[in-house]
Amino acid sequence: MINKAKKFIAVALFSMLTTAVVAQIDPHFTQYYMYPLWLNPALTGAVDGNFRVSVIQRQQWASIATPFSTTGLSADMTTTKNINFGVNLLQQTAGDVGYKYTTGNLSISYSGIRFGKEGEKVITFGMQGGILGRSINLANAIVNDQYQNPGAGVDESVVKPTASAFDMSAGVFYYDADPDKKVNLFGGFSAGHLTQPTDPFLSANNGAKLPVRYTVHAGANIFLSEKAQLVPNALFMQQGNTSEVMLGGYLQMAVNEMTDLTAGVNYRINDAISPYIGLKFSSLTFGASYDINSSQLGKLVNGASAFDLSLMYTDSRQQKGHFKCPRY
Repeated sequence: MINKAKKFIAVALFSMLTTAVVAQIDPHFTQYYMYPLWLNPALTGAVDGNFRVSVIQRQQWASIATPFSTTGLSADMTTTKNINFGVNLLQQTAGDVGYKYTTGNLSISYSGIRFGKEGEKVITFGMQGGILGRSINLANAIVNDQYQNPGAGVDESVVKPTASAFDMSAGVFYYDADPDKKVNLFGGFSAGHLTQPTDPFLSANNGAKLPVRYTVHAGANIFLSEKAQLVPNALFMQQGNTSEVMLGGYLQMAVNEMTDLTAGVNYRINDAISPYIGLKFSSLTFGASYDINSSQLGKLVNGASAFDLSLMYTDSRQQKGHFKCPRY
């Protein structure tokens, strides 16, 4: 019974997550710039205002009985001392065994490295630390012996249903906020899971570590007119032997002094095409994107589409610069 229980948990989680691992190990988002503290801790305080709150929801592979659902919430604030603070919370659920991936982190960044005539070019460094927790619901697990003895249960003494560990990430971010330029570049690099927590389920016996997640992201704000700007951007992510490359951009148009409309598209190479629309009204920005799967995975699971919904509030009553945070 013990060996079968161990084997079942490994197989159950592996079968639930293997198809996802082709494109991801950690949760990921199409609208990655709308959830900045998950993308890069150096983006803490990288906002033209006093503070920012971001909420994002991703639903993935609805054709599966218990699909992937990921919710993220982050908040960050600036100070007058070039030290910025933030908090980031995330939970992903998936699978019939109730798999949960939960993180809670505090972040801090330093934005005092400035150069250029007016100090409009800025380099920020950020760090983030907190708890990474993962769990499964053994009440929903069925091992081989239970088909012969339905009253038997999974021995929790040999399969740990919950695990948590300290987790840490760091990053660097550069942006050019020169208001006289037609093209303002931005980009960053981050490394997540620097502490490499041990996987509590699939690797309990061999001590395998969760791989470091390396992320490179970049783009540009291109001034087209007083009412329009084009923002091309790119993302590269590597974790273990998996990688993700996303290319895209969007056009932001001013309708009036209070309202902007945004439309664009991303392409996750060998995976999905993702159109995006957004609406910015005063301090609120709403975004919606839909992943149209373009890989063989869509055929295997009868459609592997996903959608992101996001909401961002930015307190810009006292603007502190000309940096315009990208929207997705």
